Amino acid sequence: MSRLFGTDGVRGVVNAFLTPELAYHLGRAAGAYFGRQKKRPVFLIGRDTRISGAMLENALAAGICSVGGDVVVAGVVPTPAVAYLVRKHGWDAGVVISASHNKFPDNGIKFFDGEGFKLPDAVEDELEELCSQSSENNLERPTGADIGRILNSRELAHEYAAFVESTVDVSLEGLTVVYDGANGAASAVGPEVFEKLGAKVIAINVDPDGVNINENAGSTHMEGLQAAVVKYGADVGIANDGDADRCLLVDEKGQALDGDQIMLLCAKQLKEQGRLKQDMIVGTVMSNIGFHKAAKEMGMKTFATAVGDRYVLEKMRADGYSIGGEQSGHVIFLDYNSTGDGLLTAVQMLALLKKSGQSLSELAKVMVKYPQLLINVHVVTKTGWDENPLIQAEISEAARELGENGRILVRPSGTEALIRVMAEGPDHEQLERICHTVAETIGREQGLVEE
Repeated sequence: MSRLFGTDGVRGVVNAFLTPELAYHLGRAAGAYFGRQKKRPVFLIGRDTRISGAMLENALAAGICSVGGDVVVAGVVPTPAVAYLVRKHGWDAGVVISASHNKFPDNGIKFFDGEGFKLPDAVEDELEELCSQSSENNLERPTGADIGRILNSRELAHEYAAFVESTVDVSLEGLTVVYDGANGAASAVGPEVFEKLGAKVIAINVDPDGVNINENAGSTHMEGLQAAVVKYGADVGIANDGDADRCLLVDEKGQALDGDQIMLLCAKQLKEQGRLKQDMIVGTVMSNIGFHKAAKEMGMKTFATAVGDRYVLEKMRADGYSIGGEQSGHVIFLDYNSTGDGLLTAVQMLALLKKSGQSLSELAKVMVKYPQLLINVHVVTKTGWDENPLIQAEISEAARELGENGRILVRPSGTEALIRVMAEGPDHEQLERICHTVAETIGREQGLVEE
């Protein structure tokens, strides 16, 4: 069996790759793994609004029960809700059925341990081996009273909402918020949170029908939210993605704020409160130069991990940092939750906005964003580029030309046959020329695949 787990669980087109049979065997594998420490491990399952979610939920739950595990079914809840609730209730593991920001034909299954953290690679490798054993009918099948039970608990989403609300100590009365739920997992609970805190909420894309999740909506399609904020004269726009672990913002002028800007503003507040551990913010190699410069000017340090919120979290846990995240809107407040949390991030920013007495566009001036240009080069092979002398010479020349006020970043995709070329600096025309020159060399040397 080829490796099932990618950078964020098992993900693919439902019934083409991610079948109910696979979900069933993954359930049996997880039940067997966590059953090593406890006779009847308890799993919490949550899902987003995709049409395939209920089917996979039932198959997964059946698999867990078939090896003697118990299941609590939360229904439609954000990914960070599962991470929080597992930890709060002392359950043994959590499972989220979601493909995050992907289109609706995809779905995914990702696991959390009892502390609400995603499983390390070594454990995922064990789950894959157990999944193979399950498909060969080599795992235990208890009978009688030892078969697992399923409990439906639809109030858990509101329990999570109450937790998010409890993380701030200010009323949001007087703020007008446009909320874009991406027709996803937070479509119901998102407006509930902001209204309970006193904000006037105008909700868009909160009518999921099973197939419209992320469709021209949410954090990957901000245009509708930007227009709505201007139309209604709102103070702020909030965009989550399909499973609500991301948050991006729109200011009162309709301008978007990304994860770098959000992290910087929240870290600044934490520092002023004496809560920014070691004065550090953890970003990724894609974080904007302006992010690093602004942090330094405010007396904060930054660290850049590989792209992926799991790498950000690993660094935060290893060194005890408070906040980290990605440009895409995954922001982790480790003092509150163990994964990126779109609603928590939004609430923290709204409280900050209310306390400041400033507009969001004024607050965003804390950071000057340098232009970034990204080109994806589809190639025959993405190996060997880092040892190719022609490619390396082109990259070195680009770095020399950009100097201290810019940079060039070349990296292969983790999931696709492409190499990404990103250039950053103050001159957009220069970035265009440099990026295309490097991309053309990579395409020529690695075997360009025409799109």
